[in-house]
Amino acid sequence: MKYYLKFGVAAAISMTFAGEALATEWNVSLWGKRRAFTEHVEKLAELVDAKTNGEFTLNLSYGGLSKNRENLDGISIGAFEMAQFCAGYHRDKNPTITVLELPFLGVETLEQERELSMALYALPAVQEDLGRWNATLLMPSPMPQYNLVGLGDAPATLEDFAGLSVRATGGIGAAMEAVGAVPTSMSATEVRQSMDSGVVKAVAFAPHAHMSFGTIENGQWWTTNLNPGTVNCPVVANTDALNDLSDAHREALLGSIDEALDHYVDNYTNVTMAAWGPALDERGIERVSFSAEGLAAFEDAVAGPAAAAWIEDMSARGLPAQELYDFATGKIGDLKGM
Repeated sequence: MKYYLKFGVAAAISMTFAGEALATEWNVSLWGKRRAFTEHVEKLAELVDAKTNGEFTLNLSYGGLSKNRENLDGISIGAFEMAQFCAGYHRDKNPTITVLELPFLGVETLEQERELSMALYALPAVQEDLGRWNATLLMPSPMPQYNLVGLGDAPATLEDFAGLSVRATGGIGAAMEAVGAVPTSMSATEVRQSMDSGVVKAVAFAPHAHMSFGTIENGQWWTTNLNPGTVNCPVVANTDALNDLSDAHREALLGSIDEALDHYVDNYTNVTMAAWGPALDERGIERVSFSAEGLAAFEDAVAGPAAAAWIEDMSARGLPAQELYDFATGKIGDLKGM
């Protein structure tokens, strides 16, 4: 016999009684297709299923539950129990975590990105911020520094970006604007069509996304070392649904996060990046590298002003902006010293 309950406004969780067994199903809202960016969620689903003998299932949906820019809204009303989103898609809804999208923070590895994000997510101010959407932060989606794939003549110097229309979100957009480019924010699923139609001439992505969303199919050049920053894309749970889990199911979920992130980092490092160079070579995409002097001037022109503007803006909203920024930069320094 099956019973169907609703938690909050939320999606149904089926419960089957067989002795003491309790079957739970969560819906998880993702977008695009399975790729390096979602491997930790795929692994989490696999681990939870194994640890609970199939009693707790994560049903992963790629675009079937919500648009990617509306995933946080869906979490807030309980339309589904888990989702992935990117902070830059709706900066006003998750201002505290946008500190991790500031340009030139100095994060060098996926492991540093992972540790920094998890540490920031644990701060009371950040938890309160996401709590406004009934969301509990579970884990990040660590990504390497973004670089550009573009059309037309390859830029030989940073000055050549002047007037170039670039898909770039968050702090990366601010960095591109500083060298005269014209940044525009759009979701990843819109990028290929915008590139094909000429709305943008270049796209800032991590390597997996350039492959997954097709920018390298008609791209002509790629910047190897611009490295202006990355985006922060957490996975969250609906807080009510998380609290309604049995102790055993909650432990199966939360106790699997580290292993899921281990799998993600290993896959990105040893599978995705191993495929990136050959993918460029197969398509004859030119690699563009900039001088150390030019990059240093770029960072000097962008990093300080972007951080100062972020702190001023977030402080005006009543957030502990300076403390968040100091925490992030201090944590990066600690991680580099390890």
